Amino acid sequence: MSKRDFYEVLGVKRNASEDEIRKAYRRLARKYHPDVNKEADAEKKFKEVKEAYEVLGDKQKRAQYDQFGHSGMNADFSTNGFNASDFGFGDIFDMFFGGGRRQNPNSPRQGEDLEFRLNIDLKEAVFGKKVDIVIPRMETCDSCHGSGAKPGTHPESCAHCQGTGQEEVVQNRPISIVYTRVCRVCSGSGKIVRDKCPTCSGKGRVNKKRVVTVKVPAGIYDGAQIPVPGEGEPGINGGPPGNLYVTIHVKKHEVFTRDGDDLVCELPISFAQAALGDEVIIPTLNGRIKMKIPAGTQTGKEFRIHGKGVPRLGGYGEGDLRVRVKVVTPTNLNEEQKQLLREFNRSLGEYVHEQNISFFEKMKKAFRGGGD
Repeated sequence: MSKRDFYEVLGVKRNASEDEIRKAYRRLARKYHPDVNKEADAEKKFKEVKEAYEVLGDKQKRAQYDQFGHSGMNADFSTNGFNASDFGFGDIFDMFFGGGRRQNPNSPRQGEDLEFRLNIDLKEAVFGKKVDIVIPRMETCDSCHGSGAKPGTHPESCAHCQGTGQEEVVQNRPISIVYTRVCRVCSGSGKIVRDKCPTCSGKGRVNKKRVVTVKVPAGIYDGAQIPVPGEGEPGINGGPPGNLYVTIHVKKHEVFTRDGDDLVCELPISFAQAALGDEVIIPTLNGRIKMKIPAGTQTGKEFRIHGKGVPRLGGYGEGDLRVRVKVVTPTNLNEEQKQLLREFNRSLGEYVHEQNISFFEKMKKAFRGGGD
């Protein structure tokens, strides 16, 4: 079986940036992680996503994959002392195109997306609610305003790369080639911080807890995600912040189960109620209502109460409440009650052959050929 295209696995275009690929991987890895997703094929999808990112998240492997596909991932491109692994395909492209493919280290970049798992009960899922959640995230340092430099000072342009974040390297085997790579002095930032901010230790960001109000819409279902734009990690170099995705987990209810937009519950009734009919009290998520049980109702019969189910998410109207009847057989009858049932049965022209010994004891007698 042939492998899927790695770009298709991550759901990104072939010209996707490194940030886009990383964000796609993090989102899918969270979605399919076996500790979170209990679907049968979740682990397989998680491994597929991980393999795709191991290739596309590495410049050398990605360039090799772009040119040769799956078949070229294990190929050996060394010849006459020239080994591609010394350079990386990203660097080889830079040799001929002057490193124009690299992103400016000082350009604005969007912040990382965040995910939060919110547990709610069935009633909250049905009717909706507003809830405040606490999100731990990185935020711009108030002391240095994100520069990483001690207040009163400023970052300096890296003298080694002149603020470009890249440095030129000369390789003399087997021919002299000049290529560019990430500056080792400033790690590609193009800046040097001499006096680091004591609040954030020069990182420009600090860990904080932020309270975010999330509106849970009526009718939301288990596993749904609510996007909250702009509440992810702050952007880099003035870029926009990432987004927050709130994943909903609906806890099981002791009475009701959900079937699409319908609510389902089981109603135990007695034999007398089933035979004679009755008016019973039915619980709902917003109060109690009366319902008639017709005479002669059989166990398993389902009654539908319109409009007492779940509001249709993003639509109009509500589902129904489906009440499934279960006729309960009485146990531990006294002798008087048993006699009344015998008389009732005889009135119907039927007779009950009551068993005084267990089924297995009768089987033993049958095999021994014995009688009573």
